Amino acid sequence: MRVVICDDEPLARERLTRIVREEGHEVVAQAATGMEAIAKVKETAPDVILLDIRMPGMDGIRCAKELNELNNAPAIIFVTAYDHYAIAAFKAHAVGYLLKPANKEEVLQALARASTLSNAQLNEISRLEDPLAQSNRQHIAARTHRGVELIALQDIYYFTADQKYVQIRHKGGTVLIDETLKELEQEFGDAFFRIHRNALINVNYLEMLEAIDQGQYQVRFKGLPDKLAVSRRHLPLLRDKIQSM
Repeated sequence: MRVVICDDEPLARERLTRIVREEGHEVVAQAATGMEAIAKVKETAPDVILLDIRMPGMDGIRCAKELNELNNAPAIIFVTAYDHYAIAAFKAHAVGYLLKPANKEEVLQALARASTLSNAQLNEISRLEDPLAQSNRQHIAARTHRGVELIALQDIYYFTADQKYVQIRHKGGTVLIDETLKELEQEFGDAFFRIHRNALINVNYLEMLEAIDQGQYQVRFKGLPDKLAVSRRHLPLLRDKIQSM
């Protein structure tokens, strides 16, 4: 892939350049500011940009928003020392969010995620095909031992309440987030359906509703062995939902 690297620290640029080139990708340009990054992207038409956030003048978030307006926008991977920009990052349609010093494996994994479609292509497909695209957010930010992970909504099977946290079950495993089911239901109610006071499911992965014992029901998921109980209160609404799908 053709890559632009933008960071106001020369050593950081050189380190990322070395990692990218070692794996056979081409670094077509380097930039030290957001404005310079935009110019380099217009000049070189890269597939991906590795973009710092805290930079003098135009920061990485504003730079990303302007890049997304280009006809052939590159996929954007943020590489930053700060974890609290994750929400702004996914609003800017980033495909990756790495914390410095990002190791080689993390960089290569992020590049692999960006390898098939450009950011502009992903956005267009999501608008046409994905009901989740009506939400402002396309990812959920979760703090893990690896730093901040951005989990695509379309990869989430369900949310369940776990004491004061919410657990996300997604294609890559499970994580905890500091949000409430009520907030998630209000934001993503078109695609996630409440089946219990403690659970929201992604209806796109719903395989079947089955009876288990004396009026008790549970749901099964496509490609997942997990089962979740359905409350009697929410059962009629879930049946209506299934019939309308």
